[in-house]
Amino acid sequence: MNKIKLAKRLSQIKPSATLAMTARAKLMAAKGIPVTIIKKFLEEKNLSYQKNEVLISCGAKHSLYNIAQALFEKGDEVIIPAPYWVSYPDQVLINDGTPVIVQTREEEGFLLDPQALEKAITPKTKALILNSPSNPTGAAYSKKNLEAIADILLKYQILVIYDEIYEKIVYDQFKHVNIASLAPELKNLTLIVNGVSKAYSMTGWRIGYTLGPQEIIKAMEMIQSQSTSNPASISQKAAVTALEKGDVFTHQMVGEFDKRRRVIVDRLNKIPGVGCFMPPGAFYAFPNISSYFGKTGSTGKIQNSIDLSNYLLEEAHVAVVAGEPFGNDHFIRLSYATSMEKIQQGVDQIETALLKLR
Repeated sequence: MNKIKLAKRLSQIKPSATLAMTARAKLMAAKGIPVTIIKKFLEEKNLSYQKNEVLISCGAKHSLYNIAQALFEKGDEVIIPAPYWVSYPDQVLINDGTPVIVQTREEEGFLLDPQALEKAITPKTKALILNSPSNPTGAAYSKKNLEAIADILLKYQILVIYDEIYEKIVYDQFKHVNIASLAPELKNLTLIVNGVSKAYSMTGWRIGYTLGPQEIIKAMEMIQSQSTSNPASISQKAAVTALEKGDVFTHQMVGEFDKRRRVIVDRLNKIPGVGCFMPPGAFYAFPNISSYFGKTGSTGKIQNSIDLSNYLLEEAHVAVVAGEPFGNDHFIRLSYATSMEKIQQGVDQIETALLKLR
């Protein structure tokens, strides 16, 4: 592969001297002790990583931010399929890069079209950010989908930031695939971002991690050494237990999410003028509500998803998230990571409020 070009800002800083000495001492003491995350990736994905290719951070968002700091600068373009998680474009922008948004289509499962990806590539393209399963749509990439994208990444030698934080929350026998596992040469172009917040319901514990080329991980480690240093030690201990013993809990949780997924999507699709994609992963419903644009209610005229979200909050007392910040204004996002009772009640109130619009 081509030599990785790190952001110029890295040349202006050095690792924390105190943390560097502590790390050396701990490394000596830890020789021979297996790292839980390395074990997970070897056993679950047949991907082999060394300790200097892994960095633990304060949540997956922090991992993504460290990546952006290490890689992106003025003149860099980063391809992001829409709808996207709200922080992706902003993390590129805050590091002076340019987000290049490529729209996906509901009727195609909100998946990035390989031809659209190739069309978006320019000499300035630095990376692709790919989220599977996705927040906000719940879309997920099969092995076949990923192979077509992988061919293009290899052709142009483009890095992929593969956010798989929802990897274990999938339904209908869908098999999650890690893009780095598709080809040895692709592993050198892939930064995997994951964590324990979604699979093990540990959002507040703030444990995320990145696996990738040693040169990038080293740069991220230097950035982190001058910011947060490390996640809380008690969170690290809890995460080890989750990774080693938590899959029984995860399986039960996903079973409950599946029941709620079917109910919320079915109920939304029965509301006149609403259409909702059945998500193969994550725990979000992403209904198209654009047929209500132009109508008027108690808060005034509904012109976009933000107006509709505000209306539903005021009229139905239901909090939804507008699709506009996710990159598609025709939709709203609902989470079904709540009780069945609240889902039923919430959709009832949404339907009543929507039918009041004239």
